[in-house]
Amino acid sequence: MLEIASAEGVYIYTRDGKRYTDLISGISVSATGHRHPDVLRAIHEQLDHYLHVMVYGEFVQGPQVELARKLCSLLPPSLDSVYFVSTGAEATEGALKLAKRATGRTQIVGFENAYHGSTHGALSVIGDEYFRRNYRPLLPGVSHLRFNEPEDLQYITTETACVIAETIQGEAGIVVPDPNWLKLLRRRCDETGALLILDEIQTGMGRCGSFMAFEQFGVLPDILLLAKGLGGGLPLGAFISSNQLMKNLSHDPVLGHITTYGGNALCCAAGLAVTHLIASEQLDKRALVLEQIIRTKLKHPAILEIRGRGLLLAAVFENQQIAAAVMEKCMQNGLITDWFLFAPHCLRIAPPLTITDRELTEALEIFLSACQH
Repeated sequence: MLEIASAEGVYIYTRDGKRYTDLISGISVSATGHRHPDVLRAIHEQLDHYLHVMVYGEFVQGPQVELARKLCSLLPPSLDSVYFVSTGAEATEGALKLAKRATGRTQIVGFENAYHGSTHGALSVIGDEYFRRNYRPLLPGVSHLRFNEPEDLQYITTETACVIAETIQGEAGIVVPDPNWLKLLRRRCDETGALLILDEIQTGMGRCGSFMAFEQFGVLPDILLLAKGLGGGLPLGAFISSNQLMKNLSHDPVLGHITTYGGNALCCAAGLAVTHLIASEQLDKRALVLEQIIRTKLKHPAILEIRGRGLLLAAVFENQQIAAAVMEKCMQNGLITDWFLFAPHCLRIAPPLTITDRELTEALEIFLSACQH
């Protein structure tokens, strides 16, 4: 286990003085790298004003307002109301509550091999019984369909409150759906009155080659989930919907969702700097350029396939044993990669969006060397 001393850019340094290239961004958290100067500047400036002052929503706080305004300016007009929370799991919880409150329904549809968090509600909708079984009973009325299977969409009915899906499945090993399937899913939700929740906790914030991955598929969610890369290394998440839909949380009860630390001023200041960086430097577009470098250079008989979009990729190996051996060799040679919860035969390639061509090339050379048996 690594004992961390410091981190800067794409590098992590341990107490024994060894340098590691972070090829996974702390699981897609460090979108703009570690300690980006713009993010640090925003944090330092906010430190001079205030930290926590009140439970979320009771006072008007500039960092929250500015970040919400910036996010909405980059999203479709219907996604114009932001509720900040602390984590991706809490974003999931808030979205599920909003869907049940808005529709008056209780049934929820998720997908096999999906991951949405580890709290009880989020755990209820993740798509793997291994992680659920020892915590039952969980939320009632939850069913899991096969991802990317059109025939399963018939099980979304007029009793369904919401369907929650990752735009691109992450922990399944970066599974990109057929664009037509996502459109069919959107259509089925429209036909039945179910709300569509798209989880972009890993795929959002420019990582897949557009600000949000759903932009590439011609679909629009009713509720959008964000976290991970949003906070620049600080704990920040959000669920976003239309103002009309979000108003359902303002009555019956009057406080439909409560969070103490959600929208923390320091976290929102960092998030605003991250969002500005991604937009102004077009880091989403650069992710597509870097993807092609990876696909061009990362060729080896042991690598069966490179799956994914932008800088959310998976190197697919024949089995878990080979993937584990490659991961271990990478670590020995100063490169951090990782496996996936539901796809241990795959390794994660998701570096900071700010990684340079040279840094990426050096990382890929280490990765290729580790593939030698």
